[in-house]
Amino acid sequence: MGILSKAAISNGKGGFKIDTISVEDPKDDEVLVKIKAAGLCHTDHDSLTWGKPIVLGHEGAGIVEKVGKSVKNVKVGDKVILNWATPCMTCHQCQDGNQHICETNSPVTAGGNGYTPGHAHLEGTTFNGEAIERSFNIGTLAEYTLVKDVACVKLDSQMPFSSASIISCGVMTGYGSVVNSAKLQAGSSAVVIGTGGVGLNAIQGARISGASKIIAIDINPERLEMATKFGATHTILADKNDKGLANAALSVKELTDGRGADYAFECTAIPALGAAPLAMVKNAGTAIQVSGIEEEITIDMRLFEWDKIYINPLYGGCRPEVDFPKLVNLYNKGDLMLDQMITRTYPLENLEQAFRDMLEGKNAKGVIVFE
Repeated sequence: MGILSKAAISNGKGGFKIDTISVEDPKDDEVLVKIKAAGLCHTDHDSLTWGKPIVLGHEGAGIVEKVGKSVKNVKVGDKVILNWATPCMTCHQCQDGNQHICETNSPVTAGGNGYTPGHAHLEGTTFNGEAIERSFNIGTLAEYTLVKDVACVKLDSQMPFSSASIISCGVMTGYGSVVNSAKLQAGSSAVVIGTGGVGLNAIQGARISGASKIIAIDINPERLEMATKFGATHTILADKNDKGLANAALSVKELTDGRGADYAFECTAIPALGAAPLAMVKNAGTAIQVSGIEEEITIDMRLFEWDKIYINPLYGGCRPEVDFPKLVNLYNKGDLMLDQMITRTYPLENLEQAFRDMLEGKNAKGVIVFE
């Protein structure tokens, strides 16, 4: 038998409501998870306008309630972190080590705007008697969710579920873009543009990797103050009217012996700043577009001079079974700050307020918690 679950359901036209869905028992390779906490990011708000009803949420952690008969990686009662980029482990990309861009299961890499036709798992969840998709195939803004076993990574830690829930997108994206994608070298210099949840984790990735100089750039002085707590050694308060952050780039060069930084990470999701990190790195430096801008922009090719590298990674090159335990271990050692990142928690009924606080920049990270 299935179970009734309170959930946040988008209408696909910009709105949502809290209502009841029905979640079926798991099939052979599926796991029923009781969600304890779900992180919020701007993608969750964007998903309100994806043109179809969905169960919202793509960051989450909880407890295994039931498992299908072929599930081996987790058992009933295990604490788990849910991973939205579920690998198949057999396609070309998975075999090449790129589990985050799986050709079989990924809901984003073959199309964009949240879903690729044919890659959404419809079975197992219904609303008003009709099948409904789960955001990124996991739908964590619900009391219960049904996921593939490969979406579950066992959590061996006493960390709060609220902190565990944010690992599977914002933390992994920021940290992984530094460590996995850019492969930042100890002793190097880094710039992080935008110090929201993703940017703060890029700062943490740079700190943990041994960067000698970490320059945080934002228009919000309170965010910059937080950036120093997470590892920024220098801050630049940017001007909204600074086109392409050209003046900020001059300040970066002043802080880096006139050359520019070794690495620069764009974490704002503002299309007009897509090329900004190129202006902040030295010749042969690396610019990383972390935030996932998916719009056409114009770039002055002279920004690439000389020998500069520009990369656009997805999800920090995440290999969930490898990276999540590493992040948990860093948290357990006290190196990775997660509890401090959560500005506020909310019950599901206050999701609208949580979205509002996020959009107004009040939170480094807001989390929905389930009693």
